[in-house]
Amino acid sequence: MQNPNEDTEWNDILRAKGILPQKEKEISEDEIVNMIEQTIQQKQQEKDKQLSELDLDGLDELEDSEDEAVIEEYRRKRIAELKRLAEKPKFGDIREVSGQDYVQEVNKAGEGIWVVIHLYKQGIQQCALLNQYMRQLAAKFPYTKFIKAVAQTCIPNFPERNLPSVFVYFEGDMKKQFIGSHELRGTSLTVEEFEYILGQVGAVDTKITEDPRPKIKDKMFTDLGNNDW
Repeated sequence: MQNPNEDTEWNDILRAKGILPQKEKEISEDEIVNMIEQTIQQKQQEKDKQLSELDLDGLDELEDSEDEAVIEEYRRKRIAELKRLAEKPKFGDIREVSGQDYVQEVNKAGEGIWVVIHLYKQGIQQCALLNQYMRQLAAKFPYTKFIKAVAQTCIPNFPERNLPSVFVYFEGDMKKQFIGSHELRGTSLTVEEFEYILGQVGAVDTKITEDPRPKIKDKMFTDLGNNDW
């Protein structure tokens, strides 16, 4: 049996004779968008008309009710956010771990937990600097677990040239690794830069959205401008 919805010459004849109903026109994506926009515009016009018909007292009542609705919605979301945060474990300081603690502290940290671990060695300047920054950020972002470990206790024969190294985990999976001084910007690294780097991975909820590292090009022009010719 022939499909009555097919675009065939025979079906066109049957539609012309009224034997088959006319085929519905397909609606394009642009037409759907236009329909949505028209509906929104119509709703806005109806709302504007309703507002124009209100007196001052009616407008005050409407404003109060809408303000209350907005405040209540914000309050509900804020309570839910605080409840969610209250249920998450808080850390607040950097902890020292050994190799036997690694799996438990890192790979089994728990649902929704970011872990930043620093492999270091005593006597390396940048390792000491990073441990200091880790302590500061641990206090600032208590929902992220900051831990440190002497490299040789976690990974035997770990090359000293790769120190310091920072690994970032989320829910037990590694998300980012920074191996060696170069990837961690050397001893010129600031705590703001380190916070920005971790924020780009997602490990901390930082408000630093632009890299605070001084632009080398800008510094060169500044130095040139300070020269007396």
